[in-house]
Amino acid sequence: MHRNTSIWNEALNERERDGGHCAIPLSLLSPARDKQVAFAAIQAGCDAIYIGAPAYGARQAAGNSLEDLAEVVQHAHRYGVQVLVTLNTLLHEGEYADAVTLAHKLYEIGVDALIIQDLKLLDYDLPPIRLHASTQCDNRTAEQVKHLRDLGFKRVVLARELSIDEIKAIHEAVPDIELEAFVHGALCVSYSGRCYMSEVLAGRSANRGACAQFCRMAYDLLDASMNEVQDDNGKPIHQRYLLSLQDLDRSAYLQELIDAGVTTFKIEGRLKDADYVTNVTAYYREKLDRCTDRVQNTEYRPIYTRSFTPNPEKTFHRGGIDYFLHGRTRPMANWKTPKSTGEYIGEVLEANGNTLRVRLNSGITLHNGDGLTVGSEGCSVNGVEGNIVKINKKLSFPSGEAGRGPLYRNLDVEFTRNLKCERRIPVDIVFRETEEGFELQIGNKKRSFNSTKEPAKNAEKAMDTIRTQLGKLGDTPYTARSIQLDTKPYFIPISTLNEWRRETIL
Repeated sequence: MHRNTSIWNEALNERERDGGHCAIPLSLLSPARDKQVAFAAIQAGCDAIYIGAPAYGARQAAGNSLEDLAEVVQHAHRYGVQVLVTLNTLLHEGEYADAVTLAHKLYEIGVDALIIQDLKLLDYDLPPIRLHASTQCDNRTAEQVKHLRDLGFKRVVLARELSIDEIKAIHEAVPDIELEAFVHGALCVSYSGRCYMSEVLAGRSANRGACAQFCRMAYDLLDASMNEVQDDNGKPIHQRYLLSLQDLDRSAYLQELIDAGVTTFKIEGRLKDADYVTNVTAYYREKLDRCTDRVQNTEYRPIYTRSFTPNPEKTFHRGGIDYFLHGRTRPMANWKTPKSTGEYIGEVLEANGNTLRVRLNSGITLHNGDGLTVGSEGCSVNGVEGNIVKINKKLSFPSGEAGRGPLYRNLDVEFTRNLKCERRIPVDIVFRETEEGFELQIGNKKRSFNSTKEPAKNAEKAMDTIRTQLGKLGDTPYTARSIQLDTKPYFIPISTLNEWRRETIL
């Protein structure tokens, strides 16, 4: 399989030949639960995807067959998109041989890199594939990053807890390794790769992909005398989600991360659906493109057509924090709910049975089927009459709380319905006359065709036909940027032109 299929990979090779001094394009890395989500991420604008293998991928619910992964690789490489596969669980002694065999199979189908945590894998006969050190390795210090570089890793995925200054210090201390940083998605309440709550309480190891997510559960906060502690409003802290962090959102700090040395910007979410990945990938694609001219070769600069305006609050959204990027962010946790609250759209003035009297923000329109969050409860819209919203159930409120407060929308059915993206790579098309017939070049693909030449009776029509048929790139990843005809006007059947175009672009 041809492995150097993208500008990004060519730049990596050049960087390694030059001793690590060649700047590489910035890369947007999106999650993929399965091949359908992978395809959605590619269309939305990612430069690379990360996806789970059939086993050992640190997400038991996000494994993929080798057959599906081979299909993902083939599809991604057509767009110049890299495929990184997670092999990042801590392994048991009897699993190493199987994991190494799997690594070789992944290499054979064209996977571009493996993301691993268990360093003992390096003692085995791994294929000659790029290795990335998972964030589960707890990559918080320059010493750790140097160690991983010396072991042969080409990239480290930084711990989420690092500040801008700490990231910059690591880059300055170890400038010859790529730094990848999370910019969006769910946060673990513990240090990256160092949470053992699930293992201790349930015998389920987060480092083996079986986290029970105890941080998303409700707790009481007790003092040394086992009495409930009161909050600032004098209410007991009872059955609140004390460990449930809000989601990461560093979209406002991409340029700072670039300046600090980050080259890959990672979206968390290998369990998320295609709607989430499409929306968030498109959002960061636009943000990142504003920061830098990321690809020098314009042939590979994709053209995106979208039917929506990206907005991360429109799909799974717990609120957004930059975490420790600029010191401790308060509040970090949402004590009311661990679920998606969505976007703030106004206020509930009164709750009465199955109806809400609301005051919506300017420009907000509700639709039947929209999901709403009121306090810690969710409901859906069954109808709207003026400022009265009919909902699908009667809401209950904690003692002492009236049925009023902020209103959020966690499902916008109209927005979701319009989540469509198309990604095309502009190419130049050149059609030349040769002694034996004709030569067609589409981008960097070229084919020659032996053919008789029949002078056209209508020169203008013949040239228009050639131009039109060769420019019909249809369901391919390409769109014609220019069409150059270096030939006399000949009559060539439309079916022949179509066949030549298809054979060339394959």
